Parts: sequence; C-alpha cells; structure tokens
Amino acid sequence: MGFPTLACAIYTRKSSEEGLEQDFNSLHAQREACEAFVLSQKSLGWTLNPTTYDDGGFSGGNVERPALKRLIADVEAGKVKVIVVYKVDRLTRSLADFAKLVELFDAKGVSFVSVTQQFNTTTSMGRLTLNVLLSFAQFEREVTGERIRDKIAASKRKGLWMGGVPPVGYRAKGRTLEPEAPYAVRIAEIYALYLQLNCVRKVAAELQARGWLTPERENKREGFGGNKPFSRGHLYRILSNPIYVGLLPHRGENHPGQHPAIVEQALWDQVQQRLEANRQGHKSQSKAAAPSLLSGKLFDETGRRLIPSHTRKGKKQYRYYVTPADDPGEPIRLPASELEKLVVRAIMEWSASEKRVLDAVGWKDAKRAQEALTGAKKLGQAIQHETGAQIAKAVRRVEVAPEEVRVTLDLVGCGVLKAEMKSETKSATQNGAGQGSTTISVPAKRKRCGMAVRLVIGDNAAGQTTKREPDPTLVALMAKGKAWLQQFTREGQSIEEIAEREKFSVRYVNRVINIALLAPDIVQAIEKGEHPEEINAAKLLTSVPLPEAWGAQREMLRVGGRAQ
Repeated sequence: MGFPTLACAIYTRKSSEEGLEQDFNSLHAQREACEAFVLSQKSLGWTLNPTTYDDGGFSGGNVERPALKRLIADVEAGKVKVIVVYKVDRLTRSLADFAKLVELFDAKGVSFVSVTQQFNTTTSMGRLTLNVLLSFAQFEREVTGERIRDKIAASKRKGLWMGGVPPVGYRAKGRTLEPEAPYAVRIAEIYALYLQLNCVRKVAAELQARGWLTPERENKREGFGGNKPFSRGHLYRILSNPIYVGLLPHRGENHPGQHPAIVEQALWDQVQQRLEANRQGHKSQSKAAAPSLLSGKLFDETGRRLIPSHTRKGKKQYRYYVTPADDPGEPIRLPASELEKLVVRAIMEWSASEKRVLDAVGWKDAKRAQEALTGAKKLGQAIQHETGAQIAKAVRRVEVAPEEVRVTLDLVGCGVLKAEMKSETKSATQNGAGQGSTTISVPAKRKRCGMAVRLVIGDNAAGQTTKREPDPTLVALMAKGKAWLQQFTREGQSIEEIAEREKFSVRYVNRVINIALLAPDIVQAIEKGEHPEEINAAKLLTSVPLPEAWGAQREMLRVGGRAQ
C-alpha cells in the first residue's frame, strides 16, 4: 500500500538585505538543504512544490512578509500539506505569531518540519519542544534588538550617522553626512523664505513657482522616489530638523554631529521662534473643527458676554454666539458665521479708507501717516487669508447693540500704530474706546425670525433688500417644489403617491408644491440672494397658501418688481 502524495512547500527567510545580490546567498543555502530533506522523504509520498517562498530582508518579529502571506494563502487553499524550513526561527521569532500559525496548520491538516531540529507538531511533546525552541528564538531576538539599540544610541552620541534616508541637502558618506549641491543651498533659502513669508503654505507655493522639486532617491524595495513638489508637511520637517545646524537628534536629545551645518545657528533660532509663535497663535483655534473667531471678545450692549455654541443636524454643524444658560436676561442667539463675516467686512472696509485710518491715528506727520496707511493695507490683505490670527491681534472687543455692531480695533495689533506711539492718537478721546484703539460702527438690526435672531445688515435694516449669498435651504426647497409640481401636473402622479415615495406628509407636499407657484421675478430674486433677510424656508412654508395674484405675492413678501 503506497503513501498519499504530500505537497511540500519550502519557506526561507533572511533578516537583512546584505548579501542578497550574490549568486549564492543564504536563501539559496536554506532552500538547498530543505530540498535535500524533501528528496529523502520521497518514499513517504513527499513531493516538492515548485513555488518559491523567499523573504529576503524581512524580520521574523512579525508576519508582514510577502512570501509568508502567499504561503498562508496557499495553505488555506489546500495547495500545501507540509511546510519545510531550515530552522524554526526562519518561520517566526514570535511565540504569539507561531501559536496562530500552528492553529491554522492544524485546522488545514498541514505538518511543519524543521530540517535541523527534529520534532513533530502533531504530538503534544513535539509542540512543547517547538515552544521551548521558539522561546529561545524570541529571547535571542529581543536581546539582539536591545544590543542594536544601545549601539545606535552610543554611535549617535558620538555624532555618527546610523543610516536611513538622509534629509534633503545631504547625502550619506560612510558614517557621516556631506552637503549635496544644489539642495544644500536651497535649504538655507527655504529657511530665509519662511522668515520673509511667515507662512509654510506660501513657502510651498513659492517653491512650486520656482520649479524646485525634492531630490530623486532610490529605495531598494520601492525603486525610485522623490522628484516631487515640496509638501507642507515636508517643509515643516525641514524647518524643524536640527540636522541642518550640525546636530543629530536621538530620543528627544540633540548631539553634536560629525557633519557640517548648512544653516546658520542664528537663522535656525529665528525660524524656531517664528514656528513656535505661529503654533501658539493657532493652538486655541486648531482644537475646533470650525473655530469661533470672536470667542472672548463678543458682548451685547449691556456688557453681557456672548459665548460660542453649536448644534448639529446630520453631518452639518451650525455655530452660534449665545448668552450663557444661567443668565437671567433675555436670551440672545446669533448665527456665528454671519456675525464673523460682518466683522471681517467692516475691518476690510475700514482699512481700505485712507480718511478713516488717518482719522483714527490723528497724525499730521506725513511719514507716520504713510506708515499707518501701509499697515492698514497689509491688514486688509492679511485678514482675507489668515482671518483667525488677524482677528486675534486686531480686535479688542465687539458689541452687538439692537441697531448696530461696534467693532473696537487695537491699532497696535492692526499694525497701523507702533506701540511707542499709541499715546499720540486722538482716537482715545474721540470715541472712548481706550488708548491706541478705534471703534467701527456697522448698522445692523437684531431681528427675530421664528426661533432664531438674525442680523439685518446695512440698508436692509431699514426694510430694503440687499444682495447676499443665496440661502441654499430656500433655493433647494423651491427646486423640490418645482420638481413635485411637474410630477403632479405632467407625469400624472398624485399628491399621495409623491408623499409616500418621499416619506413626507400629504400636507407638507401640498405646501412645497404651492411654493413652486411664486412669481418668476420673486424666484429669481431668491436665487440671487436679493430678498429680505426674514424670508427663509420656514417663512415661506408658514405663508402657504400664497396669494394667486403675483402682485399680491410681491406685496406680501416684499420681493420682486411692482404688481402689474
């Protein structure tokens, strides 16, 4: 009676890539010994699987190895019945990983054989023997790891480069680094650019405009990389890397390196101070997905502080400034985005008006006046791109009164006034805002619309319409009404069918369809945002049924042209 045929797979592994380029390396030696062993078991039905499972340059401390993953996949597919290795630690050096592999092998009826260590995994004694061997293998791996880490730490304390990808501007030369042209010069220019532009995003844009790319680097596993534009993250790493001033970092400590610096110490120190200052400026805002720009600066006309709050509907967040819950007075809840845009727009308009700026600083000296106007111009440009940081520096206080919003600016923080000159301004006596400050007043009426309080800004405070961003909810509601009206009148669908399909009540569908009957000029005004602030989706839905005559609609909603 013959033995059943057993497909044997040989697995080989080498921890490092050193020597793999040789014609006959460690992987070949392991495979040769395993093939001889399989051949000696031919009488037992063992046959060699021609597929190679070789992992060169992979640690045995985990199972993230391409050849091992292919072997496991073939085991699960039933293509392998015996796994042959030169030594057990070639498969794994981790007891936990080995336990999982043995469990898989048992479930699939797969045997495991080590050529140089005789045991049988199908018996309890064989498993005990294997676990003991693996315990020593894991111990050896951990001791080796500790020894390597100690050696790396000692070498870095001596300033030696211990391998890895050299930072841009250097190339490895033995156990040290040497500057690499032209990137070494460019690194110093990147540091100077950051001090000039004060923004990593702007530095990245400037480098892209110059056509500067990262150097092309070869990786043994992934091939060639690099030759790409500098990303913001990469620039942050460059600007904070102490290697560029001749130091070698290791576990939070910097040691003097044996390589030359390519950035002067004074320039490095300036950049680190600027990075820290910018980091602190954004620290409080970065904690929030949508930072409240006026937090700590906003009050009502009685001096009550308005604090940030938010609600969420689905994935969308709605931000507000509200009076505290325990405040005994009348509650106020203002839409945050609307108020913040008002403040930013007020600052931009003020900074663009030479008369208003000079009225605030009150200088007759031509040189100082020109400095103030230059500072105001820079403020108007910067607040569009760095809104949070500029408001933090420029705005002292914002008061929301029933008929206006008062924005008090810090002229020094605005960059309009030098600190030593603030006592010379006349704004302190003119508007009572305090020394070195000025107050901007914006007509804006607090008006309640349903449950919310809206700010009716500028001319609209007097009941006129003003152009703003279209209300997306209102525009979507009109589009929905138009679609449902077409389904009802042209496609023959009943109101009940539409309501059932859309999961709304019949009453709601009737109201939305009625909105589709608005006069064309009213629809156009709403789509352009040229309608009174109080007209919103809730207002229209509660106004149903609307008058049939377009003139009556215009009169009721105060939108569109005159009745014909």
